Amino acid sequence: MPIFSFARTAPLPLDEAWRRLTEWPRHADAVPLTRVRVLTPGPTGVGTRFVARSGVGPLAFDDVMEVTVWRPPVAGEGGLCRLEKRGRVVLGWAEIEVLPGPGGRSRVEWREELSVRFLPRLFDGVLGTTARVMFGRAANRLLRRA
Repeated sequence: MPIFSFARTAPLPLDEAWRRLTEWPRHADAVPLTRVRVLTPGPTGVGTRFVARSGVGPLAFDDVMEVTVWRPPVAGEGGLCRLEKRGRVVLGWAEIEVLPGPGGRSRVEWREELSVRFLPRLFDGVLGTTARVMFGRAANRLLRRA
């Protein structure tokens, strides 16, 4: 399973960067050909489940995720969210960490282990690189848009 990571610095306070990255339905606006549906009642916390459906028609697949760690930023301290991917096709985990950055900014660290069932390990490098670019662009969009 490829593991990838990236970091971003955003001119936002911690709580706003956190809000923009953890409003799950907003991810559909940032990831092409994707719809997001929250499966559990709010507010988000440990046990929240949602599904991102990506693709078109018969080529679409579900990425079912569950929040297993939920520590929002408090009093200037950073926050951490961990998601476990529990779908039939997409497996692994993702961590989104929002930390204090320079000059009142927020530093975002995104780490993810990603596996696509039935995809041979031969493609791990391409999958990791593609996912890092795609999720990096999505994080950029989420952090730019209110």
